[in-house]
Amino acid sequence: MELGVPLPRRPVPGSYGVPFISAVSDRLDFYYLQGQDKYFESRAERYGSTVVRINVPPGPFMARDPRVVALLDSKSFPVLFDVAKVEKRDVFTGTFMPSTSLTGGYRVCAYLDPSEPNHAKIKQLLLSLLVSRKDAFVPVFRSNFGALLDTVESQLASSGGKSDFTALNDATSFEFIGEAYFGVRPSASSSLGTGGPTKAALWLLWQLAPLTTLGLPMIIEDPLLHTLPLPPFLISSDYKALYAYFAAAASQALDAAEGLGLSREEACHNLLFATVFNSYGGFKLLLPQILSRVAQAGEKLHERLAAEIRSAVADAGGNVTLAALEKMELTRSVVWEALRLDPPVRFQYGRAKADLEIESHDASFAIKKGEMLFGYQPCATRDPRVFGPTAREFVGDRFVGEEGRKLLQYVYWSNGRETENPSVDNKQCPGKNLVVLVGRLLLVELFLRYDTFTAEAGKKVVITGVTKASTSVVNRTA
Repeated sequence: MELGVPLPRRPVPGSYGVPFISAVSDRLDFYYLQGQDKYFESRAERYGSTVVRINVPPGPFMARDPRVVALLDSKSFPVLFDVAKVEKRDVFTGTFMPSTSLTGGYRVCAYLDPSEPNHAKIKQLLLSLLVSRKDAFVPVFRSNFGALLDTVESQLASSGGKSDFTALNDATSFEFIGEAYFGVRPSASSSLGTGGPTKAALWLLWQLAPLTTLGLPMIIEDPLLHTLPLPPFLISSDYKALYAYFAAAASQALDAAEGLGLSREEACHNLLFATVFNSYGGFKLLLPQILSRVAQAGEKLHERLAAEIRSAVADAGGNVTLAALEKMELTRSVVWEALRLDPPVRFQYGRAKADLEIESHDASFAIKKGEMLFGYQPCATRDPRVFGPTAREFVGDRFVGEEGRKLLQYVYWSNGRETENPSVDNKQCPGKNLVVLVGRLLLVELFLRYDTFTAEAGKKVVITGVTKASTSVVNRTA
């Protein structure tokens, strides 16, 4: 549409079908018969609209009402960030909410609307924690992931030329986050030992099972994961062990929480959730995806990344500093591109606070107060009306230069635009900038060590070969 020309008004197309039956049928399409991308794309194509009425999983019996208005383009999607227009109460996981028995009986910050009194207190606690630990992130990451790459090289030499990066990352990310946030490695905790990542993964599964597929046969998996909640008591001992670690390791943060008017208990459950669900759950997905995308991009991109990273580090006296990282424009673009294509959280929800109008690229739609709005982020961030014919492709330098940076307003992975920042008044991820930093640090570690590498991507990302850098610019004594 030309600028200034009013968009035509349309009723929101689509159908919810027959109650119960259609919701179950749609769930089977979503998980097994079509898959996520095809499920949404096929319905947008069927109704000739990127704003459509559909059912979303899990449906019966897990969710009372699966009906949503889906926003499947870059223009309509951002209304989900506008807390003046949409309510974010109890919609973090969508049309269902896991039992609060999994979070100590508390509705943690992710499920609070900004209008609720404790939202600002908890969000401030999380933001303050990140600021207080900012000097730890780079050295702690380099220590933990340097050891990971040592293991990769050892496995490549002794295990038939393959190293399971996904498995190594699961263990390493858990250690890194605990040490970076609280100064205490989880494996040093008597309550966790080396079992922390397994306990964390089980706790995550118990909350996300309705939105997860493990690759089991449909006839087994659908009734097991998507029909009734997994009983919380089965992992209560794992959660208690996680809680014990946080209660001890996060003592300084808990002191700060009391100063904000929070009880230590509520604050501890929130720190656990933010650290394990948000940070650890995100890094479990994101870092293998970055590695996979860069591996597939090939040696030309590797050469450019290695040159940029080594030059910036050399200029910093061989040290990996925040100032050096800021000079790595291509490196940062690669991380943003990975987040655009593979956002760790693909779904966003919000309930309309009042009657409102939502615009797609082609039409305007009336939404009634109380309707559930749903956004499937890959449709929005792969929108060809914004990103052109390469919208579905990985383009490492997409966000380089002035024109590239203009596209950052359409990168939505953090529950907000990449050009905006989290605050106590919004629902944007408090660790938004840390996530981008960690993605860059992974690339820095890789290309300070290697000229190039190869990897296979499937359910896991497996490194199959590395070519060591012929020279080093790193100051090992710093």
